[in-house]
Amino acid sequence: MYICVILQRIKSGMKEIIEAAWEDRTKLADGSVKSVVEEVIALLDKGKLRVAEYAGGTWMVNDWVKKAVILYFPLRKMETIDVGPFEFHDKIPLKHGYKKLGVRVVPHAIARYGAFLASDVVMMPSYVNIGAYVDSGTMVDTWATVGSCAQIGKGVHLSGGVGVGGVLEPVQAAPVIIEDHAFIGSRCIVVEGVRIEKEAVLGANVVLTASTRVIDVSGDQPVEYQGRVPERSVVIPGTMKKDFPAGTYNVPCALIIGKRKESTDRKTSLNEALRQHQVAV
Repeated sequence: MYICVILQRIKSGMKEIIEAAWEDRTKLADGSVKSVVEEVIALLDKGKLRVAEYAGGTWMVNDWVKKAVILYFPLRKMETIDVGPFEFHDKIPLKHGYKKLGVRVVPHAIARYGAFLASDVVMMPSYVNIGAYVDSGTMVDTWATVGSCAQIGKGVHLSGGVGVGGVLEPVQAAPVIIEDHAFIGSRCIVVEGVRIEKEAVLGANVVLTASTRVIDVSGDQPVEYQGRVPERSVVIPGTMKKDFPAGTYNVPCALIIGKRKESTDRKTSLNEALRQHQVAV
């Protein structure tokens, strides 16, 4: 308890310095301010600080941490990064030390410094950006991308070609959040702060933005959601009619067609949901 209080005080002090530097960028010339920005990124890299965290039954966004990420860029100089026969030219170093972290990284997977990867994460050839948080047991499959500050829970499967959007500005904008044990099918796109709740299943090619209408059609009457997919929902791409000055056209939406069973094992319930609802993944 005492250690938690001390850590909270340290974070509070860092927050004040970051907020001041955000309002007056000339403060970045001060070595002590620069050190605080760099320490925030180091804490993000280690998973000891997060852009968003679940507390009191809701997700809270730490705006000041996003500000620190943005302030980190002007402090960095472009440099050449040689990795065997490959060459990169960037401001942000690559993450390293995967063996010690207990993370499996398949060539040509890349994670940037400042992104957190918990133990037992598997990265197929994929990309994880600065500020992102990927929890234990998650699979980031081939050519999947995890954008800056996105929050990925435990035991999540991001299938091939999934695009999880990133967000830095505006700083008050919520990042994409994919909660524990969700399954995101091939070529899905999740952006603009959409939240996928626990154990939800997205079939292949589902596209979710902040304005996408998510419609539960599994009951007698449709129930509509926006900006989130309720837990254990099984979702497929859909279309709905919309009137425009030039006529009526079909526009994309997402359809909830059922639920994973709460009473069965997660893997079993996933397989049952995919078979029962004939969901392409």
